[in-house]
Amino acid sequence: MTFTCIARDAATGELGIATATRSLAVGVRVPHVSRSGAVAIMAIADYRLGRLAQDLLANGCPAEAVIDALAAADPWPEYRQLGVIDAEGRAAARTGRENRDYAGHHVRDGLIALGNVLVGEPVLDAIEAGFAGDTFAERLLAALEAGRDAGGQHGGQNSAALVTWGAHGFPLTDLRVDIHDEPVGELRRLFDAWKPAADYYTERQLDPRVRPLHETLPGRGY
Repeated sequence: MTFTCIARDAATGELGIATATRSLAVGVRVPHVSRSGAVAIMAIADYRLGRLAQDLLANGCPAEAVIDALAAADPWPEYRQLGVIDAEGRAAARTGRENRDYAGHHVRDGLIALGNVLVGEPVLDAIEAGFAGDTFAERLLAALEAGRDAGGQHGGQNSAALVTWGAHGFPLTDLRVDIHDEPVGELRRLFDAWKPAADYYTERQLDPRVRPLHETLPGRGY
């Protein structure tokens, strides 16, 4: 009951995932992102598979081989939907036979659109077409909004998440809406509040001498 965009920015090497689902707290189960790659474990999410995928990616395993290894390690692979983009931008996905309609995936270098219990394949088309914006995180969020606007999933959505990583070894963006009547719209509200401070939070982790946020961005109420 989830639709997701997984991507890599060819210019910066950033990796990320934007996802929404009818279940609660999607951000703790579906997206698994690091500088080694971006992984989505969907349909019947299993956190352990996400950690296994990250271990494989960290050891240089390419995306297609990670998908194969996850399916081999899983006693219930036909109930899962998997998407992986590695640090080189290679992309692979798998939709198990027991995923509920509409379920499927679109894969190209550096981008995957996938989902299950969707109103139809046009949701995936919209995610691909909607991947546009000034920053990588904005492109992911715009893709998610496009999927929602194309109908999303049967029964609507209750949670959403946006995660991006760069080369520093920590998330550049990690925003979650755990329960909301319109979680993608709420995720946009959070992102618009977060965006002016995003560079600050990266810089302050790298250099603790950076001035406090209320001095860096006076008048914003942070």
